[in-house]
Amino acid sequence: SDTGIGIPLDKRHRLFGSFSQVDGSMTRRYGGTGLGLAISKRLVELMAGEIGVESEEGRGSTFWFTVRLVRVARAARPAPSELRGVRVLVVDDNETNRTILEQQLAGWGMRHATAERGEQALALLRAAARAGDPYRLVICDMQMPGMDGAALAQAIRADASLDDAILVLLSSLGHLAGAGDAKRLFAVRLTKPIREAQLVESLVTALAASRRKRQPPAARGKARRLPGRRRILLVEDDADNRLTALHLLEAAGLTADVATNGREALAALATTAYDLVLMDVQMPELDGLEATAAIRAREGTARHTPIIATTAAALAGDRERCLAAGMDDYIAKPIQMAGEFDTQQAGR
Repeated sequence: SDTGIGIPLDKRHRLFGSFSQVDGSMTRRYGGTGLGLAISKRLVELMAGEIGVESEEGRGSTFWFTVRLVRVARAARPAPSELRGVRVLVVDDNETNRTILEQQLAGWGMRHATAERGEQALALLRAAARAGDPYRLVICDMQMPGMDGAALAQAIRADASLDDAILVLLSSLGHLAGAGDAKRLFAVRLTKPIREAQLVESLVTALAASRRKRQPPAARGKARRLPGRRRILLVEDDADNRLTALHLLEAAGLTADVATNGREALAALATTAYDLVLMDVQMPELDGLEATAAIRAREGTARHTPIIATTAAALAGDRERCLAAGMDDYIAKPIQMAGEFDTQQAGR
């Protein structure tokens, strides 16, 4: 529906014709090819439906359509084990947004609560901290009446009892760009609309990064190897690909730390002696080939960490380029779990 100029009754029959406009002056003023509604009509008819318009000159128009659809059961993705039981607080003044997030968080097995104002959120956070069961994650909107997302984050960071909370910001593009302190205050910043896969992967990554930061300084300063468990580093810039790889590894009884580009991978390898690195090739800032070359230069002859390329490129010569950069093997996407696991076994 709109509140525009409306469409005269004697010209409505032209709306759904190809390359047709209501009149020539509208074509010049409003643009368009006259194909949008014709294509829409054809799509609706292919789905055994109807399309039409109700309009009043000077008041606006309402376009409607009906289609016949079959209800399909949604294939649920398994929730990452890292999120199960984690306590999270959602802060948003919009009830619909809170409800959607609550449903998603519940589906991932997280312990969740909501607040519609920043002041209410602070009270809940402090009460949980006093009870010895603090919120691990706080997901908040930027634009809220009274105390907005940035002010709430500043208040949380100023309270020593809440300092371990991981802050996640959800906001529209314009408001996110204008938040000067957002990068300093929030571990994750996401722009609406947010895909479910993007949100779950961001929460997993933020929790993993927080665990690394909470290590004692002595432990961070020296690479470590934990006995009895294979340490895997997944380096991938695409959120959907990261989530898929994490699920595949989890199905094989494995877990992985995450880096989203080559620079983050180098930082992770500086503090952790990984048994295997799954490295995407095409990434921003520092790609997989450059990162691998830097890793090999740093290791010298003292150590050789197995690095497996994971890339959508499957052209002749791609595998050779990866091996020449210092990688040990090459897996073309989409990754098959059996092949990946066999490669990992070979690196042991």
